[in-house]
Amino acid sequence: MNSRQRIQAVLNGQTPDKLPIDFGGMRSTGIQAIAYAELLKYLGFKDEKVLVYDIFQQLAEPSEKIVDYMGGDVLQVHKRCPAFGISIEEYKESKLMSGAIGYFPKDFNPITNENGDIDILTPDGKGVIARMPKGGLYFDLIDRKYENAHTIEEIDALPTEGLEDVDINYMENSAKKLYETTDKALLMEFGGNVFEAGQSDFGYENFYVNIAIEQDLMHHYFERITDRYIEDLKKLMPRVHQYIDIIQFGDDLGTQIAPQISPEMYVEMIKPYHKKLYQFIQKNYPDVKVFLHSCGAIYNLIPELIDAGVQILNPVQISAEGMSPEKLKKEYGKELVFWGGGSNMQNTVPNSDVDTIRQEVKHLIDIFAKDGGYVFNQVHNIQADVSPEKVVAIYEAAKENRE
Repeated sequence: MNSRQRIQAVLNGQTPDKLPIDFGGMRSTGIQAIAYAELLKYLGFKDEKVLVYDIFQQLAEPSEKIVDYMGGDVLQVHKRCPAFGISIEEYKESKLMSGAIGYFPKDFNPITNENGDIDILTPDGKGVIARMPKGGLYFDLIDRKYENAHTIEEIDALPTEGLEDVDINYMENSAKKLYETTDKALLMEFGGNVFEAGQSDFGYENFYVNIAIEQDLMHHYFERITDRYIEDLKKLMPRVHQYIDIIQFGDDLGTQIAPQISPEMYVEMIKPYHKKLYQFIQKNYPDVKVFLHSCGAIYNLIPELIDAGVQILNPVQISAEGMSPEKLKKEYGKELVFWGGGSNMQNTVPNSDVDTIRQEVKHLIDIFAKDGGYVFNQVHNIQADVSPEKVVAIYEAAKENRE
């Protein structure tokens, strides 16, 4: 099997020739740019550039050479503007926070404010969209466009933001090129956030208050953004479905110890909109599988997510409460493809030596890959302070245990 066939086998409930691997195939299975620069240096890939495609998380785009070296079977079809409305069609040379050379989107022009923080400004230069605190490595979203919206009329007064023709053309051309020039499976970024969109638009405190006591208002908000997502999908999917294998949605529903909201509130407030999105794909494009990225302790929500239409679950945060690999595999291994969970990035990787990391990877593969239904990746992104020796240990262990 080639990479595409290997991933497709797993997605269709078949046994692949060997364990599929993802290295950087989406925005939560990737590597922070500083760590990637160190990895390139360590491996001797001197001619490879550090392209920072996700400026929100400061993620690097792994080159196809590095994906191959790591055993990767998946490539990402990006949005034209993955973060803050900034296009990744062109890059310019700059420096990473470590001082290493990196390449950033051409229109990424942050400023340093009076406190030493780094700000991304609104197009008119009068407001702040996002801020990286002084000494930080990532941006925090600052702009809350519905923060002062308390009525349906105030919500309707603000336009929804979706994909334009230029975005769809970019995604179609990218998908077609990768499909025709590589044998990798293709994972298309879409997002379609419902829960997280509310947190970002209203601010966390307002959001939680509203879903508890202003439910009619929030249903109107959720319906409005979901309808826009469906409009986008109706325009996008006819153009790309023949090239892609997976469409990625995202909504972080868990904390470290429990879901952010009760299962009952999830069913009442969020699930109807997830179901509308995910089942649009399943009913109209059954060959494209629904991938949900949802961090945290979401064990109690998994039955509802499956019913909503989730087919692939990521990042499988095994360090969170109730997210036991053995329990997850036993109870849901026939209904879900687990994508991630292969190396504990919260505890083991930062606190252990490479031999311990290798042992954990083997143990987790033995659990998750039994009887198929698994794509290997570490739990979420490789962070800036993870040494290249540890990155290599994770993926060498995965390759050694592929059979």
